[in-house]
Amino acid sequence: MGAGKCHVIKFCVGVGVGGDTGGSDGQAGGTGGGSSSDSKVQCKYTKVDPKPPANHPAWNGADPKTHDLYFKECINTGGGTDDGWVVVPTGQAPAPQVDPQELARRAVDSMTLLGPDIASPRAAGTYTVGVPMWMWVNQSVTTFGPNTASATAGGVTVTATAKVSKIVWSMGDGSSVACNGPGTPYTSSEGMAQSPTCGHVYSKTSSANGKFKVTATSRWTINWQGGGQAGQLTEVRQTNVQVAVGEVQVVR
Repeated sequence: MGAGKCHVIKFCVGVGVGGDTGGSDGQAGGTGGGSSSDSKVQCKYTKVDPKPPANHPAWNGADPKTHDLYFKECINTGGGTDDGWVVVPTGQAPAPQVDPQELARRAVDSMTLLGPDIASPRAAGTYTVGVPMWMWVNQSVTTFGPNTASATAGGVTVTATAKVSKIVWSMGDGSSVACNGPGTPYTSSEGMAQSPTCGHVYSKTSSANGKFKVTATSRWTINWQGGGQAGQLTEVRQTNVQVAVGEVQVVR
């Protein structure tokens, strides 16, 4: 190729990840939060000058008369390297290296992920000490998943799929219940049986405070892949409901 000039261009792409908020008492929504990453990809682009012959494999079919050739050297602070040839139209600089995890975050940000859509317990219901309470949620794309979205940049596409993997119920009486699914809807034929998947039995009334504040916190597990990589992110959302718990009234 012969001696020539090297023009070096450096890019550093960082990723900042956070949550969002939304929702209110008694409806699907609530505060959001999740995993974070501050990994960075630092790339050095060295322009090849003079240009290699047109039959050089680095051109990948591009015309050297209308294109420039760069050699890319990238290091991810989270681990891994990515080196190779980059062909761009003459006069243009190479695009910054695309971080697949950043695209995964963009895909997640484009989704609507809400807190649990609580079907039971209901704010309008009246519950009784010692009687099993069945908890369950309605399932939809935005409140339980699966919810899928993609993001594209620099020729790289990342697809992310989010689904609720766990719901933790804070019952307002100092106890909590972790459920690995949406719960089982109650039917009258169940009588006084306990829920097989997600339930609670109150041992005291809510008379001191009027009602117990029940908080359902969903954990969204998000699997993503693209750009030769794959990973997992987590988001959490909450929904609150106020429930009254009383004692059995005996008629004499």
